[in-house]
Amino acid sequence: MTKSEELFDRAKKTIPGGVNSPVRAFKSVGGTPIFMERAKGAYMYDADGKRYIDYINSWGPMILGHAYEPVVNAIREKALQSTSFGAPTELEIEMAELIVSMAPNVDMVRMVSSGTEACMSALRLARGYTGRNKFIKFEGCYHGHADAFLVKAGSGVATFNIQTVPGVTAGVSMDTLTAPYNDLAAVQQLVDEHKGEIAAIIIEPVAGNMGCIIPEPGFLEGLRAICDKEAIVFIFDEVMTGFRLAAGGAQERLMVNADLVTYGKVIGGGMPVGAFGGRAEIMKHIAPLGNVYQAGTLSGNPIAMVAGLTMLKTLKDNPAIYKELDDKTEYLHKGLSGALTDCGVAHVINRFGSMISVHFSEQPVNNFAAAASANNLLFNNLFHAMLENGVYLPPSAFETWFISTALSTKDIDYSVEIAGEFLATLR
Repeated sequence: MTKSEELFDRAKKTIPGGVNSPVRAFKSVGGTPIFMERAKGAYMYDADGKRYIDYINSWGPMILGHAYEPVVNAIREKALQSTSFGAPTELEIEMAELIVSMAPNVDMVRMVSSGTEACMSALRLARGYTGRNKFIKFEGCYHGHADAFLVKAGSGVATFNIQTVPGVTAGVSMDTLTAPYNDLAAVQQLVDEHKGEIAAIIIEPVAGNMGCIIPEPGFLEGLRAICDKEAIVFIFDEVMTGFRLAAGGAQERLMVNADLVTYGKVIGGGMPVGAFGGRAEIMKHIAPLGNVYQAGTLSGNPIAMVAGLTMLKTLKDNPAIYKELDDKTEYLHKGLSGALTDCGVAHVINRFGSMISVHFSEQPVNNFAAAASANNLLFNNLFHAMLENGVYLPPSAFETWFISTALSTKDIDYSVEIAGEFLATLR
């Protein structure tokens, strides 16, 4: 028995399902989750000391690899001054100023402690600002586990094939309107059917919770136009894409403006953190300036702030990082596509910036239904073949892969080789 198997058996006695986030349970791919002990650069090491090339990177924030020394040193130094105050610090101002300087259309920022909290708060703000209750989300997009967002969510909910989530009331569900991703006509129909009732449209501008799903030309622009015409608040969930796709996130990369933006992961350099921000006209409705209440004892936590500040400054001061990320992701794309083609395996590889996903499908994968209809059993088999040979992929076909600068071409070549060896057995 491996140490991970021993730890999983032990964990199941005191932790529901043995894990603290469902996708970690390996329920989609089967098998026992791997318990990690440490990580450095492009590699993670499990409880048995086995090394893995990491294509998750803590679900996105480790853009510069694990244990990036400047971030680690900043955390160490700040921790000596206390891990929390419950009072304002200058670091919070510096972080807000840095985000505003990097992200388009963001005038003000409120720090929170997770991406879920950021999205929940942004939706509440949109409702308070507009005086409306309903909102539109997209099938397969995951905006955290707040009740309103668990209607036709992607990622973990899709992995567990949960269509109706116990604990989410019918009233909440009635205010959540859903449309297929990349289907502008469906959104227009919802808006027409609920005239004057919709507070917000929230979207992952590049979706990462049904694999990497790219917005088709004109889709986001069309949503922006609908929001302008109908006085609807347009929310970009950039928990994954923020500061990863570009210094200014998806707004900069795709050149589409949002009214509110949510962040997480990256802005804490891997520490638990989140934020939401946007136009001052809307943000001024948040307490204590306005009547839309939002609070958090650990919001602006000094450890998270100094980690995120160090990370974001590095990204802002070194724009070549984004070129390196894109180049390495393209190199991986070409290698995998070559291996799949050589083995005669039908496939679609979606890539945008440093996000990428592999779908075993003969049709384009541009929404949740297309992702769900792919041969996901084949993905599960690929996952285990890679894992056995020291390559750690997301344990679900409904997750995007994330690339870091720490990943070398040698790591990528090895990963492609292992994938090719497995795929050759399918002939």
